[in-house]
Amino acid sequence: VDLWPELATLVTIMLLGHWQEMKAIGQARGALSALAELLPDDAERVTDDGTESVSLAELRSGDLVLVRAGGRVPADGVIVDGEAELDESMVTGESRPVAKGAGAKVVAGTVSTDSSLRIEVVAVGEDTALAGIQRLVADAQASRSRAQALADRAAAALFYVAAASGAVTLLVWSLLGQTDDALTRTVTVLVIACPHALGLAIPLVVSLSTAISARAGILVKDRLALERMRSVDVVLFDKTGTLTRGAHVVTGVAAVPGVEEDELLRLAGAVEADSEHPLARAIVTTARSRGPVPRATDFRSLTGRGVEATVEGQTAAVGGPALLRQRQLQEPPELKSELDAWRDRGAAVLYAIRRDVVVGAMALEDEVRSESHQAVDELHRLGVKVAMITGDARQVAEAVGQQLGIDEVFAEVLPEGKDQAVIELQGRGQSVAMVGDGVNDAPALARADVGIAIGAGTDVAIESAGVVLASSDPRGVIGVIRLSRASYAKMIQNLAWGAGYNLFAIPLAAGVFAFAGLTLSPAVGAVLMSASTIVVALNAQLLRRLDLRPGALPEEGERGGRPSPPPRRAG
Repeated sequence: VDLWPELATLVTIMLLGHWQEMKAIGQARGALSALAELLPDDAERVTDDGTESVSLAELRSGDLVLVRAGGRVPADGVIVDGEAELDESMVTGESRPVAKGAGAKVVAGTVSTDSSLRIEVVAVGEDTALAGIQRLVADAQASRSRAQALADRAAAALFYVAAASGAVTLLVWSLLGQTDDALTRTVTVLVIACPHALGLAIPLVVSLSTAISARAGILVKDRLALERMRSVDVVLFDKTGTLTRGAHVVTGVAAVPGVEEDELLRLAGAVEADSEHPLARAIVTTARSRGPVPRATDFRSLTGRGVEATVEGQTAAVGGPALLRQRQLQEPPELKSELDAWRDRGAAVLYAIRRDVVVGAMALEDEVRSESHQAVDELHRLGVKVAMITGDARQVAEAVGQQLGIDEVFAEVLPEGKDQAVIELQGRGQSVAMVGDGVNDAPALARADVGIAIGAGTDVAIESAGVVLASSDPRGVIGVIRLSRASYAKMIQNLAWGAGYNLFAIPLAAGVFAFAGLTLSPAVGAVLMSASTIVVALNAQLLRRLDLRPGALPEEGERGGRPSPPPRRAG
């Protein structure tokens, strides 16, 4: 039999299929090149005589660079002059520009959208946050998963199945006296059973999911952690800096009759203006938002009680209950019900005193992130319970938990106790994901089934985590779960397709159905083999439809099968 035309066609078809396969892999691995393209080609370094254009390799820590409106930040640094809205979407996945001014940190690759900035360089080259992201993406794409090990074993088994099937085909058809058919069908079996589809089933999904997650600000350090995320039963959030902003704001103002709220805030803002205490900064910020604040003199800090100063010629003070006790003052009875309500929800209460008379009070609370409500709601819709852990007093913790609809609250937990909370949840048979950002979260992050470091977390927390969220938005956790479930589904679909295709195609190629007139030539076998590979590639490409950015709501069909748990308070 003359097989040369068949072989020429076979090689052509296989090369075309291989080209399509490499194209798909190249697209999936484009995340690294996309990250590299975020950096500008050069930078404007500020000198005594103006500015000079230098390559990024010439930048050094301590250099001052000018970033013009619309330009990209060339290195990690701190703004020393100017204010601008920066587009950080390519690093954090956050679509809205972030307003930053003097003293704020900026990351290489971000864009100053509306005005110029002068930035002092603090990290260059491999020390930048962007370079760290590139390393994480490269490591994640090169890492192996349990599904990959399964695919490798299946591909290896398919080789032996193909070889055995080819040998049996050659023997049987030769014994039947059809030597030409024996050779043709043996070649077809070996061609059609090529394990390309099985070999591509997992690596392509891994590369695509890593690229998609990196663009959304989800950095996967450990593929196994990402795989486990699909079956997590409970997400345990650290409160401060994760569900809350970690900064107090004024949430209530109560003035005695005859004193206006704005007047009270002006007085308190003036007294606190020279204080470095976080609560003082919150009061000053609120006071200035209401109008001009007078200048105070004779400022003095009263350790453990508050501060006092002279404002517009009158002695004034701001402090907590200890200040009232020390001055033998009482809460104004007309404010008692409002102040009791503040204390019931865990707010800190500070009093304003003028000429030894209490003229009002202010409630200050750690501000709950607006995104936290949606994060908790979406996790419930995905069938995942939500727990919160904090060192705060139970009254404060319960107030935040009730506000967000959290299922279980661990309060008054010492730093070393966070690890024990994870152990307790796991002891109930639950798979736990821990979300935190501080040094004291590191043991719990390492203990949890999945550790997630969020936002500008400490190096220790990031090192202990399997997944890192570039932004501080707790909704990023939803993206991790959706990515885990979607990528796992694509892996299983691809493996099922590859196995099912071979179960049908090998007997067909071997001529088992020849009696019914169903036979294949090597060229047609090559077409089917290439088509099988392309089906796997196209199926993996469907992952691109996932929008994992914080706040992106899942499609109804993507939501998990487990029902939302009813809210339950901790005992």
